[in-house]
Amino acid sequence: MARRLGRLAKEPVTSLRGIGPKKADALAQMDIHTVLDLLTHYPLRHIDRTKERLIRDLEVGEEAMVLATVRRVQFVRSRKGPPRVTVDISDGKSYLTCTFFNQPWRAKQLTAGTEAVFFGKLDVYRGKRQMTNPVVDLVGNRTGRIVPVYPQSEKAGLSTWEIGEWVEEALDRAGEFAEPLDEALLDRLDLPGRSWAMHHIHAPESIDDAHAARRRLAFDELLRLQVTLVSRKRMYERESKGIRHDVHGALVTRFHDQLPFPLTGAQQRAITEISADLAGPHPMHRLLQGDVGSGKTVVAVTALLTAVQSGYQGALMAPTEVLAEQHDISVRTMLAGLTVPDESGSLFEERPVTVGLLTNRTTAKERERLAAGLADGSIDILIGTHALITEGVAFHELGAVVIDEQHRFGVEQRAALRGKGDDPDVLVMTATPIPRTAAMTVYGDLDVTVLDELPPGRTPVVTKWLRGPGGLDQLEAYDRVRTEVAAGRQAYVVCPLIDESEKIQAKSAKEEFERLSTEVWPDLRVRLLHGQMASRDKEAVMSEFRRGEADVLVSTTVIEVGVDVPNATVMLIEDADRFGIAQLHQLRGRVGRGSDQAWCYLLGEGATPDAEERLGALERTTDGFELAEVDLDIRGEGTVLGIRQKGRNDLKLASLKRDREWVVRAREVAFEIVDADPGLVDHDVLKEELGLLLDEAEAEFLFKS
Repeated sequence: MARRLGRLAKEPVTSLRGIGPKKADALAQMDIHTVLDLLTHYPLRHIDRTKERLIRDLEVGEEAMVLATVRRVQFVRSRKGPPRVTVDISDGKSYLTCTFFNQPWRAKQLTAGTEAVFFGKLDVYRGKRQMTNPVVDLVGNRTGRIVPVYPQSEKAGLSTWEIGEWVEEALDRAGEFAEPLDEALLDRLDLPGRSWAMHHIHAPESIDDAHAARRRLAFDELLRLQVTLVSRKRMYERESKGIRHDVHGALVTRFHDQLPFPLTGAQQRAITEISADLAGPHPMHRLLQGDVGSGKTVVAVTALLTAVQSGYQGALMAPTEVLAEQHDISVRTMLAGLTVPDESGSLFEERPVTVGLLTNRTTAKERERLAAGLADGSIDILIGTHALITEGVAFHELGAVVIDEQHRFGVEQRAALRGKGDDPDVLVMTATPIPRTAAMTVYGDLDVTVLDELPPGRTPVVTKWLRGPGGLDQLEAYDRVRTEVAAGRQAYVVCPLIDESEKIQAKSAKEEFERLSTEVWPDLRVRLLHGQMASRDKEAVMSEFRRGEADVLVSTTVIEVGVDVPNATVMLIEDADRFGIAQLHQLRGRVGRGSDQAWCYLLGEGATPDAEERLGALERTTDGFELAEVDLDIRGEGTVLGIRQKGRNDLKLASLKRDREWVVRAREVAFEIVDADPGLVDHDVLKEELGLLLDEAEAEFLFKS
């Protein structure tokens, strides 16, 4: 009988020969507890012994992998430098020295006669070819044309050949694996069967076999994830009855007519897609993804006003007080003079559109006023932070919800706001562009709308990476600030820390504020803003800057999202190599929000290849979606999957970076399966495997009969 993964998930690794309590503890350090955990601890790479690289053929500067035997080991303690272990290795033809700093345990691991794979960069030191701190995989006496190399925890004290022997026994015991997909689908996708793939990922007869096995098992991981997301999406549509909003009312038309600028083509497309959702039979569950400055707020307000003109109320939730207050200012400005037509179905005759703001700073008296206005329907749109989901907030009839920077909220918080109404339409927004295939994975239960066009009149920000600490390069940025301030404009200086730190060499906001305000721009009005300030003080500084009563704002990343001061034209980012691409792009988006030319200066050395690539990309392009692809290539999917807030990461083999086309195919197949068989009655093997990925409550939630 074919073995199902669920059964293997119940067998402890101690059921295998040679795994006693000590080895089981070592495996547990690698998060391997069951036979299934072991079988899905896939090889990191495969060594093709028919195409081994010889040490003598390696070129200086090349990253390479060699299979060699340890000939001599020496442990050296130095009074001046860190302890080091030098290991002379040989492939039978040539010798190479590997030097390990601060890794004294290597002397015991790499004893003479040990066979291992060494992966690192070849360099020359004092005329000798060497690798410094290479990655080491112990392969022992494993033979065969293709040798699997398993990821291993060095501290666990396990070798790749030990893991290989246990995997071999597990495969022998498992025999045939249950197949969740039918032959017609496998033929269409040109994928091998599950059993073949499981055996050949661990014991391939050729590198091509290993690649084919990886492709099939990676597809399985992506399919399980997509079936989960698509099932959740279809369940929402099946179980919820939506509000059929009036998308042709006069209120939205009036709003668009009074805007001081025409809508972009991307905004018009987004509004068309959202309007179709709002008029439809199911509640909207849509992601609005747009680059900084692409006009998401106008689209969001359009959705909220559609609810208002249909006789409902709208809510906009932001993750921080600064962002909520900024939204309050911009929305009130947009809606100034706008009235609700009396045919809207509201409880009142024609009257001004009413906006309320609720944060933790809202006074008790104002909370009472807001509560009364929400209850009787006289407040049309409520903007706020997490305070919106507190128990005392009750709407008369909530029809549409907008959640900004939604990845900063947990699933429960979003559900709590949705629960303030009877299945209101939900629009979630993010100004952090992520690649299309990543969006399918992170936001796969949502429909996705992309704003990929900037409003007319926006001039791209000139970005310069000023390499090196201080000097003439930095003076260029300082002079630019002085020039812009003299012309009546303003500037930001962003630092990664609040206070000085002995552990991290990075400029602190307080330290820089003191230096810049006394030494660099003593004649300018320099202010300080950071997250540890009292809310009242933060708002006072921010209001002063918005009114133009401060020239330079020295800040931490508290200004990263939502701060909108069109008069600010210069951004200096200190220690820029300490920030990620998305954060740098967000910070840059705080300038260039008006019609004047703007500049962003990245100050940092780019001490690592990744930092160089990040800062070079920021200097090269202002396209957030292009930068998102670069970020995915540099850091892999971990940076994207970290946004997911429900379910564990099931991607052990699949890579959003390497398997972009398979993400698309897995999603297409998921829709085919779920639409034809919503409860997965005819896909019981797949359904059981989803149970391994989901927690019990979610599995019951998705697949209840």
